[in-house]
Amino acid sequence: MDSYQKVFENNQKWVAQKKEGHPDFFEKLAIEQRPDFLYIGCSDSRVPANEIMGLEPGEVFVHRNIANLVNSIDLNCMSVINYAVVHLKVKYIIVCGHYNCGGVKAAMESRDLGILNPWLRNIRDVYRHHQEELDGIEDATLRYNRLVELNVIEQCVNVIKTAEVQQCYKANGFPRVAGWVFDLHNGELIDLKIDFEEQLKKIRHIYNLDV
Repeated sequence: MDSYQKVFENNQKWVAQKKEGHPDFFEKLAIEQRPDFLYIGCSDSRVPANEIMGLEPGEVFVHRNIANLVNSIDLNCMSVINYAVVHLKVKYIIVCGHYNCGGVKAAMESRDLGILNPWLRNIRDVYRHHQEELDGIEDATLRYNRLVELNVIEQCVNVIKTAEVQQCYKANGFPRVAGWVFDLHNGELIDLKIDFEEQLKKIRHIYNLDV
């Protein structure tokens, strides 16, 4: 059996497993979704959002792209944030990167990657903003890992810049924005402990949109 057909066999096993413990699982799932989390992560196949968070279907709203970028001219990402904040009223927005990220690694290399060039330039801009720190890290792997972390932090700031997040937080006290890194070597999530309120305070002079 090839991998394509195997998916449908796996699906039937999954359906049976869910119904065994909760016969009305899919009836409840079909009614509505009320996730507390919006997860913005990398498209990497090794980082499945629900599984690493230990959550079930319906508990996390997900957006993924190469290197977990939040770009203001990416209508896909902006639409997801809008829907999650305004309509689903999520309590947390998580930007999750991961070590061994191919997108971040590609951005650290001086080579033409065609259509990926403008996308990866966003990560190169993060490197430019933190060049002194990164160039001071002699170990290439540690430098790579640090850029993964700095990229997550920068994308969290990009989320905080959005009008929806600022306005909803002012009115309701949520959502809060957090940055995580998933370590492929041990399966653990690392909280970068971003101070959401401090970051919001820093950017308001220029990006204040909570009017």
